[in-house]
Amino acid sequence: MLTLDKIYHASYTLKKVIRPTDLIYAPGIKSDGKIYLKTENLQVTGSFKVRGAYYKISQLTDAEKEKGVIACSAGNHAQGVALAATKNGIKSLICLPDGAPISKVEATKHYGADVCLVEGVYDDAYQKALELQQEMGYTFIHPFDDENVIAGQGTIGLELLDQLPDMDAVIVPIGGGGLISGIAFAIKSLNPNIKVYGVQASGAPSMLNSIVDKQIERLDEVSTIADGIAVKEPGKHTFEICGQYVDEIATVTDDEISTAILTLIEQQKLITEGAGAVSVAAALFNKFPIKGKKVVCLLSGGNIDVTILSRVIKRGLLKSGRTCSLNIELVDKPGQLKGVSAIIADMGGNVVSIHHERASENADVNGCYLRIELETRNYDHIHQIENALKDAGYRLKDNLQ
Repeated sequence: MLTLDKIYHASYTLKKVIRPTDLIYAPGIKSDGKIYLKTENLQVTGSFKVRGAYYKISQLTDAEKEKGVIACSAGNHAQGVALAATKNGIKSLICLPDGAPISKVEATKHYGADVCLVEGVYDDAYQKALELQQEMGYTFIHPFDDENVIAGQGTIGLELLDQLPDMDAVIVPIGGGGLISGIAFAIKSLNPNIKVYGVQASGAPSMLNSIVDKQIERLDEVSTIADGIAVKEPGKHTFEICGQYVDEIATVTDDEISTAILTLIEQQKLITEGAGAVSVAAALFNKFPIKGKKVVCLLSGGNIDVTILSRVIKRGLLKSGRTCSLNIELVDKPGQLKGVSAIIADMGGNVVSIHHERASENADVNGCYLRIELETRNYDHIHQIENALKDAGYRLKDNLQ
């Protein structure tokens, strides 16, 4: 049974292993609120997951340790289990979905675990791990639906209460629910006035759907750049704890997550993965009533694959109005491109690329189209450039921003 004493015991046990991560005031994130960032992306292994994994393994019997441990993960729990097992001199086998970022797979091996790649998503890896557990006799380390794992994650709640005792709310990512369950239980047990908000990706809202319908529900599929929280079904323990202690759950889109990742890079010089940025996305896009409040956004992990990062940054730029595409219908005569370029330059836009083509057979014989990729400041800036072009007599077609 999860208790506050167990979370305190976990905190004591973890002192020699984890890093008490900093709480950073980030006034640039949101102008009408006081946002603080809990930097678990800077934790050992790059994620909060090591807390729950290590505490769970530390509580195993000698007989269980002798058999070795097995786990399933989208990546971060894998690294936590691998590190914890290696530090305790225990053999570990980790089942990962074959779509897990290469960086997470290689890091898991680096921490000393054997890796089994499974076709599909997290839930497929989970089923494979259960099969191997039965076959080989390993001790299974669940990534979220285990009270010792939840207690380990709950140590973050104790740290937050020490670091910012007068906080009004904390925003926490939700996948299977282990992280928010531990934090919500710890915080609500010590100060029930603090709001605990949960965030899921809109492409994987398993906990939200379950809470709304008051029963555990399984999604047919999940699709999100936040692979760390792409979970089809919440746990039994986490569902019950979230139903009792979490105040509200909302979802964010992949575009909103990308914007949050970009904002953290530019303003705070912090790298987060998709799952780690959903809390900031929720604050940026007003998912909860936090105006004027002291709010902690939990950055749960920073293990993003660099090949994905470039794509995420591009989406973030598009979503925040930092880049756009303009499709302009012109008359095919000298000077047209010069006129368009002059207007954009005068308005402070930066042309990145230009594609010029003659109009189709159904259009005016003298017509042509000019597609321009621009770097801009924000959506207001885009609208100013569009209006200036229209005022000069140019016709804008499909705006592909």
